[in-house]
Amino acid sequence: MKIKELEKDDRPREKMEEKGASALSNTELIAILLRSGTGKVNAVDLARNLMKEAGGDLTILSKMSVERMCVITGIGHGKALSILAAMELGRRYFIQKPSIEKVSITNSDMIYRKMIPVMKGLDHEEFWIVYLNRANFIIGKEMVSSGGLSSTVVDSRIIVRKAVEKEASGIIMVHNHPSGNPQPGTADIKTTENLKRALCPFEISVLDHIVVCDDCYFSFADNSINSAS
Repeated sequence: MKIKELEKDDRPREKMEEKGASALSNTELIAILLRSGTGKVNAVDLARNLMKEAGGDLTILSKMSVERMCVITGIGHGKALSILAAMELGRRYFIQKPSIEKVSITNSDMIYRKMIPVMKGLDHEEFWIVYLNRANFIIGKEMVSSGGLSSTVVDSRIIVRKAVEKEASGIIMVHNHPSGNPQPGTADIKTTENLKRALCPFEISVLDHIVVCDDCYFSFADNSINSAS
């Protein structure tokens, strides 16, 4: 059945215009991105097939390759790239926040919840720095390194420079373990130690180092790991 033959409330574009994007299901939003179906299936059915291939999980969908999407009849490179572009825009939207988030950071779980939408489902390590002022408000956060499956290289000098430029009073280090095991390794402890030493002359504190996995995390502060000598 063609889209125009569906009831008005079942047509994604008309439904979005009338009720807003939040009223649409994931399948309907994807159908709008796909724009059209094939001679045999409409865009909604095509989107449903794509979500089925992803197990109904947007995280899995975001990690699917163009080639894997194109296995589905009716999805070519153009449609696959549109989906991946939308996923990347979603990630960037989350990262782009006001210059100061006026909520005082008081525990590690607050940072985990802020960072997991950006880091969930990654198949490589990323290292982020969250910059805070004296009130523990977030004044910035950015990825400073991206690596392989099990490691990433962190340049303390770059982090120090950025922290000084932002007039940060403290920072929180955040990186992910794609393996799913949040326990820090020797390299993680050493990196924390080096950065604490580098920031000490500038009176900028390392408040925590959080290792993130998709469904759990490890906090240096919560576990009383103080690697600074």
